Amino acid sequence: MKLQELKPNKGSIKRKKRVGRGNGSGLGTYSGRGMNGQNCRAGGGVRAGFEGGQTPLILRMPKLKGFRSPNKKTYQVVNLTKLNQFKNGAEVNTTSLLEKGLIAKKDLPVKILGMGDLEKKLKFNVEKISETAKEKILKAGGEIA
Repeated sequence: MKLQELKPNKGSIKRKKRVGRGNGSGLGTYSGRGMNGQNCRAGGGVRAGFEGGQTPLILRMPKLKGFRSPNKKTYQVVNLTKLNQFKNGAEVNTTSLLEKGLIAKKDLPVKILGMGDLEKKLKFNVEKISETAKEKILKAGGEIA
């Protein structure tokens, strides 16, 4: 086999359709573009989103107030009163809270809030803890990782 003998596989190369050349359907000079009209001419056609004079979809949609940040973090919150069901010295993390049924999802971050009193010494390993919760945890003899 020689370099000049190489050919592409049969059927792998398809010729581009050439539009607007020679006699064709319609009135002759606009071959392959249908009958005469706005869309058969060079540069013809309507802008994107134009619906023939009908009010376009983008204008029919409600204009809603506000803004939703795509980067917003939603925390699963747990108050200190609910953590009294743990044993003394237990570690409070996402998996232990999920096992006790205090949070619903494993992949969302957890925040401990300071409502109520903590009566046990616990080790905390969660994403966020409020200031009042920190004070109450340290007062009860707990640890924050």
